[in-house]
Amino acid sequence: MSRSTFEEYRRGVAGASLEDDWIAEAERDPADGEWFLGSLENLVAEGEIERARSLYELWDDELRRRALWSLRLEALRRVGSPLLKANRLQKEALAAAEGIWGEKPNFVAMVNWLGLRKLIDEPAKLWDKLTRLSSLLVYDVGEIVAMQGQGVGRVAEVNLTLETLRIDFDKRPGVTLGFRAAAKMLRPLPVGHPLRRKLEDPEGLARLRDEQPAELLRAVLESAEKPLSGSEIRDALAGIVSEAQWTSWWAAARRHPQLVALGSGRQSYRWESSASGALDAVRRNFARADPRRKMDIFRKNADRDSGLAADFAGDLASIASEAAASDPGLAWEIFFLLERSGRLPKPLAGLVDLLLGGKVDPRPLLASIEDRLLRERALAMVRERREDWKQIYRDWLGREEDPRVLSLLAQGLAEADIAAHERWIDDLVAQPRRAPAAFTWIAERAADDELLRARSPLRLLQQILATATAEEFSGYRARLRALLDSGGTVPRLLAALDSEQAPAALEALERATALEPYQRDPAINALRLRFPALVDAAAATPLYATGPAIDAKRAELKRLAEVEIPANRKAIEEARALGDLRENFEYKSARQRHEYLNARLAALHRDLGRVRPIDFRSLDTAEVRIGARVRLLAEDGRERSFCVLGPWESRPEEGVVSYESELGQKLLGLKPGARVEVGDQQLSVAAIEPAG
Repeated sequence: MSRSTFEEYRRGVAGASLEDDWIAEAERDPADGEWFLGSLENLVAEGEIERARSLYELWDDELRRRALWSLRLEALRRVGSPLLKANRLQKEALAAAEGIWGEKPNFVAMVNWLGLRKLIDEPAKLWDKLTRLSSLLVYDVGEIVAMQGQGVGRVAEVNLTLETLRIDFDKRPGVTLGFRAAAKMLRPLPVGHPLRRKLEDPEGLARLRDEQPAELLRAVLESAEKPLSGSEIRDALAGIVSEAQWTSWWAAARRHPQLVALGSGRQSYRWESSASGALDAVRRNFARADPRRKMDIFRKNADRDSGLAADFAGDLASIASEAAASDPGLAWEIFFLLERSGRLPKPLAGLVDLLLGGKVDPRPLLASIEDRLLRERALAMVRERREDWKQIYRDWLGREEDPRVLSLLAQGLAEADIAAHERWIDDLVAQPRRAPAAFTWIAERAADDELLRARSPLRLLQQILATATAEEFSGYRARLRALLDSGGTVPRLLAALDSEQAPAALEALERATALEPYQRDPAINALRLRFPALVDAAAATPLYATGPAIDAKRAELKRLAEVEIPANRKAIEEARALGDLRENFEYKSARQRHEYLNARLAALHRDLGRVRPIDFRSLDTAEVRIGARVRLLAEDGRERSFCVLGPWESRPEEGVVSYESELGQKLLGLKPGARVEVGDQQLSVAAIEPAG
């Protein structure tokens, strides 16, 4: 009741007494809380406490009779304190709370835990405790909640002693949360919420999925507190829309005219209240978007409405015209987008000639086209329209990064001028750092192209091993390292080598830091089997190592011969017994392991046959020799120390270098006072001593 209406009652000018209207309204509609509470608050403000108490009792009787417990508790909160004594207020509030939540499993326990059975003299404390009670009962046993990253779950236990909840989620049962954390991390799901229905009515949701895909999507989006991304929608419907069903369901659901996509990149989705509202939202998104986002909005929404599509096409055409000079790639992409949609305006028809004409350098256009297919189309048009296309193709081969576009360029150049194509390959293999993407593409192609491997197998092998760890190739490192594995380019290049190239290839394999032992050893063994002279040369060359390193290699040899190879033979026999060897993965795996173990055993035999222990006691320290520790001094006074030992002890990160390494070769033979370049520093030899 408003203040002015109350004044009319108080002055008796409303045509009836407040009491008469009160009784009639209490019988007709006691749920009109604002009318009753407004009247009571006005009476209290005027000091008419007894009159207010009498009217409250009449209304309260009706609230109890009709079990309007939530309204009764709100009435007690707003006007109970001036009308009722503290003990009665507490008793009546607790009774109303029991009416609301009495059937909750932990209602009684929580009431006692909060001390609501004890007399509370201060109304503020009473209502604080009742608010706390209501917030805890939201998470009582059996309640259904949602949690980010866990999905939907049901509260399984409330531990008042530890102040924790235990929730059984679909993905992870038995998750424990403290009361405070629960209030921040859990979202109670009301009855009818689609996530709640996953537990209570999965059959109903499945029918909605099959019969009304958009309605299921609407239910999810309208129940969310914010727009949802596609992955969030997918997570929300996990268990209802399977992986196999997702693509077709999503395609059907997202066609609804009230669905609006928001943002760019990782899009989110919102459900508008009407189709016209959705169109307005799309227009607003388009107006705020950058040019490429406008293209995306046009692509996804042109079918919604012909007027909307025409407006967007006109806007994009204007952007393309303005961007032809400053951002030709954007203009190109807009042109073909509008052409495909059938909405290319006549003024834009000459854009291709403008961007690819004979007096225009097409390279800025190619550099700014983000879409691969459109870049391929531009290159095809360059070939059709320009006499200088071969030079453009050759130049662009050094700048292109996509392997599929590189294939198009190389094929076009080879068809028109095979000699120019081969010169390009030779130049690229000679200087791979000038075009890392193109060299990586060539190296990958060589795995299947015998002619490519035969052109310069040694140089290509050396460059693959070198570039696999080069900084310029950091973005291609994974692809290059894959070429080192069995079946990759590097093992296949070994078959293309001749006897004159073999020693240099062996040296490259032995020095390659990119190779793991399981890659290096089989490659070296294959090379030595093919060129036996390499074995003789290796046997004639001493291998220096420390005593502990020699002992470790001998122990490895014994383990291979007595443990691993016998176990591998047994695995081969067991795998052979499983059946068809052509489809037997276990057999193939065991055979590959057999080849590796035997190659490793042979390599150890050879190395141990030529190994020589490093004699630290009789080491001549007049110059740096194998077994020496050399202390180097920089110009700023800082000191660095290196031990020059054998390849078996090499640990460059700890300052132990192999005498076969590049740095080891630099250090050998230096005398005190000699200068040497290490990295980008000039250092001088300060002292030489035995490393052991």
